Amino acid sequence: MGVISRLPVRLALALVGGLCLWLSFPDHDLALMAVVGVALIGIAMWDVTARVGALLGLVAGLGCFVPTLSWSGIFVGTFPWMALAVTESLYVAAMGAVLAAVQRPLLRRGHPLPAALLVPVMWVLQEWVRGTLPYGGFPWARIAFSQADTPFARWAAVGGAPLITLAVALVAVPLVLVVVTRRPPWVALGLAVAATAGAFVVPVPTSGDASARVGLVQGNVPRAGLDFNAERRKVLDNHVVGTERLAERHDDLDLVIWPENSSDIDPLRNPDAAAQVQRALEAAGVPVIVGAILDEPAPAVSNASLYYRPGGGEPERYVKQHPVPFAEYVPHRDFYRLFSSKVDLVRVGFAKGDRNAAFTVPGRDGDFSAVPTICFEVAYDGLMRSAVKDAEAKGDPSLLVVQTNNATFGYTAESTQQYAISRIRAIEHGRSVAHVSTVGVSGFVNPDGSTTPTTELFTAAQPVDDVVLRSGLTLSDRLGPWVEWACGLGLLVAVGWRLRHRATGSVGGEPRTDPSPTEQTEEATTGA
Repeated sequence: MGVISRLPVRLALALVGGLCLWLSFPDHDLALMAVVGVALIGIAMWDVTARVGALLGLVAGLGCFVPTLSWSGIFVGTFPWMALAVTESLYVAAMGAVLAAVQRPLLRRGHPLPAALLVPVMWVLQEWVRGTLPYGGFPWARIAFSQADTPFARWAAVGGAPLITLAVALVAVPLVLVVVTRRPPWVALGLAVAATAGAFVVPVPTSGDASARVGLVQGNVPRAGLDFNAERRKVLDNHVVGTERLAERHDDLDLVIWPENSSDIDPLRNPDAAAQVQRALEAAGVPVIVGAILDEPAPAVSNASLYYRPGGGEPERYVKQHPVPFAEYVPHRDFYRLFSSKVDLVRVGFAKGDRNAAFTVPGRDGDFSAVPTICFEVAYDGLMRSAVKDAEAKGDPSLLVVQTNNATFGYTAESTQQYAISRIRAIEHGRSVAHVSTVGVSGFVNPDGSTTPTTELFTAAQPVDDVVLRSGLTLSDRLGPWVEWACGLGLLVAVGWRLRHRATGSVGGEPRTDPSPTEQTEEATTGA
């Protein structure tokens, strides 16, 4: 590998690779830079020790997550932002260590192709673990979520977000091999072509079983930031007024959807808030889904989606099942207070819901289900999959509803990054998505991932669309997390192969006693 074997060069490649991943996400939207990023990181980690692999992974992770997650510190300061970015980077560091440990023995025995194929395997597994542990994980900024505008997105219908990540990383493999081996990697090139061309033949639905006219109300807030709801009832009033304006222009709606936190007062316990919701319901003349904070179960609160029908009665509800740690509740508060007093900004914790919901809406073409998801829940594969499958069991066509509140992230890319996730979910589950925010961006996503024009940030708006309603399950829904399991199996095979050959310490039947040139370079440079 020549000059690439030098540690400073490897560190530079890892950093630039991480920055390329950042550029692939909204608002930069240079999606194919993800391929370049994975390739550069793979080249940097080629034939290194586990310790150096961990260092390179940390650098690559920081290059990606520090800028990509900058929205997380826009109002709470640098420390929480850096803490989140470093934590996410540690997963990439662990990936680098494991990759080096299982890849290097293959290289010692002259198997560069299997060694290179471990790169996409490890990316999938890293994202899996990062989206699971601890506290349920934080599956943001996955490679898949940068690909909504590329053909790779179509793989979501077969294997969800993990298959998109696998395909993108697989395309990077021949780039890695051509640099490190200086020979045409024909087999790897064939796999990359298959990963790209195959996406074009994945069937993605464009039509459905029925349609419904749905209105979204983006009411806006008095101000951006943590005190977006400081003026009592103002956020609720904005959404009531928005609903009245919507009703003035459209008298043929089937459903109106408000975003998360659109009722900044508990409408089940406060008569003034209840009266305002009733006012909006009478204006719309159709069911309204309201995002509300409920003062229960004491001393906690609940982030809920409430389904109101014209004519009165208790609303149906969905309670957010995955509150965001350190934002909606603080685990082990006393411990984390040692590092930052910011944890006390979360004064009251949010309770966890224990079930999915599917609200039955009487539409023009018959009943359909509106399946609510609240804010960051859209990023969790298993939660979305179970919600879709439960709705399918009811037998009606369905619409996915994503209610969010981006007011606490200001004019950042958080809102567009989240909307890109909704686009991937639409393809993955073959469903339209109604994505509505208090402040934007809001819009409608078709089952093929295409989208209507989205609203502007911090602007009141009431978009309307005739959405496609579909039933049935995609392959991804039916097969579940098969990509992660397949990659896990691939890693186990590599580990087993390493353990089997570890005792012999041989290459081609002869013991190796001298370090490789790369090992010599690392030992001289880092003492590895």
